[in-house]
Amino acid sequence: GLPVTILNSPDDTEALVLEMGMRGFGEIARLCAIGQPTIGLVTRVAAAHTELLGGIDGVARAKSELVAALPANGLAVLNADDHRVLAMKSLASCRVLTFGRSAVADVRIDNLVLDELARPRFDLHTPWGVAAVQLAVSGEHMAANAAGAIAVAASCGVNLDAAVAAVGQAQLSPWRMEIKRSAAGAIVINDAYNANPESMRAAIETLASLRVSGRRVAVLGVMAELADPAGDHAAIVELLRQRNIELIAVGTDNYGVPAREDAQAVISSLASNDAVLIKGSRVAGLERLAALVV
Repeated sequence: GLPVTILNSPDDTEALVLEMGMRGFGEIARLCAIGQPTIGLVTRVAAAHTELLGGIDGVARAKSELVAALPANGLAVLNADDHRVLAMKSLASCRVLTFGRSAVADVRIDNLVLDELARPRFDLHTPWGVAAVQLAVSGEHMAANAAGAIAVAASCGVNLDAAVAAVGQAQLSPWRMEIKRSAAGAIVINDAYNANPESMRAAIETLASLRVSGRRVAVLGVMAELADPAGDHAAIVELLRQRNIELIAVGTDNYGVPAREDAQAVISSLASNDAVLIKGSRVAGLERLAALVV
């Protein structure tokens, strides 16, 4: 993981971006001791691995280890729209830069709109000037991720326009909010890499925001490692009901409906004015289903 990435980096590397992954307390602190980050970016606290961390406040505590590890001459870049992230400011011994849609954010998102494929376009007000941002990836939640990335780059001396242009061209890794068309022309959102309640809600809202006149279908696998699996899955079912999205559960009955074996056939039957989301935790392996329909 992280140590191998560091050791494999070229000798002329000027900046190294490392993910501080964790599944328990103390793991990020240990990774920080190895990587010794000078800038720490916390995008959000979501209900992932809550079975192992005792709830979302435990996730926040574990992620805050990154902020606490930053040196006095470092920089903490925090999401002002997430109160658990913003609270990490008290742990920082270094300068703090905030981002988000909040009026108090140092790097502020304004005039956010989505195009026909739910790709965000917005104005970004920063200490380095104002820039118009257009993303090539889908999902309203991607705006905050982009703002955080631009804030880090500009803080490192990258020209604001250059940072905006680079982020605007960025593509996600496979199985993360990939949008393709089925053979019949339906929009397929392949977000099968992983799932937790917050990322599931974000993906569903993206599906709901697509400009299609026909059916919207969510093909969902289990959300794993949750402290309250019954409640978390029930909340997703309620959101689907509110957004008038059909549910097909695959490999799990946690959503309160029988698991179905005909998901591939249902997706293949969708027409060009329809859209489908395919998403579940890593253990669900729904990327295999996505590969069969696009």
